[in-house]
Amino acid sequence: MEASDSFKTIKSVSGGIYKEKGSKFIAFAYPAFREEEIKTIIEKTRKAYHNAKHHCFAYVLGFEGDIWRVNDDGEPSGTGGLPILGQIRSHNLTNTIIVVSRYFGGTLLGVSGLANAYKSAAMDALNNAEIINHFIQDYFEIFFPYSSMNDVMTIIKDENITQSEQSFDLECKIRLNFRSSASEKILNRLSKVKGLKYRFLVTK
Repeated sequence: MEASDSFKTIKSVSGGIYKEKGSKFIAFAYPAFREEEIKTIIEKTRKAYHNAKHHCFAYVLGFEGDIWRVNDDGEPSGTGGLPILGQIRSHNLTNTIIVVSRYFGGTLLGVSGLANAYKSAAMDALNNAEIINHFIQDYFEIFFPYSSMNDVMTIIKDENITQSEQSFDLECKIRLNFRSSASEKILNRLSKVKGLKYRFLVTK
């Protein structure tokens, strides 16, 4: 982790391939933030590559990378999912899933050969991926009288705060989001605005 409110993940889906003794290993790496997304990705991959003999995968989720799973999908234990997981870990990534679909070429690769093939396919997918720092965001709603508008807008501009929803009347409402590490400073400034109240929504 490069900052207390950031983690590394991949920006978008990327692919990789590895061939060995007639077998072809097609890998796809996806960004994912919830286990529901994981299930959809695996189902779509199985459907798209329905002729493949195996679909091994590994994923890591959560800010601390503490949610993870591997699956060998019928390959000898430890030859598919774990080598894929090793690549996710070696790149210090979280919120990432890699699925590797294998087309069997007729020649057995052995345990070490299989592990190397799944590792190499996963590595190729990550080498082709754009790795980014994702910053944890806190989301709030603020409520304030119209007379405090200038003070609020000054803070929003100074702190480079993102606005998503606005409602301006006698009482105004704005939905804001900003980096978690800046929350204490920003909320301290907002709390000094006359008549302003805020409500925490969620952290993403």
